[in-house]
Amino acid sequence: MQSLKYVHWQDGEFFLGHFVDYPDYLTQGKSLEELKENLESLYNDLISKEIPYI
Repeated sequence: MQSLKYVHWQDGEFFLGHFVDYPDYLTQGKSLEELKENLESLYNDLISKEIPYI
């Protein structure tokens, strides 16, 4: 996996985050580890071209 910078913050009991280069694609997790897993999954979707118009 290519190294991408991401932004994350905690809002209540959830951690939210997005890649700096893709701010429109937000993901969340109940823990920081879950957020990182979801960001990795999002990254895989982004590079697979399954999300149109990227």
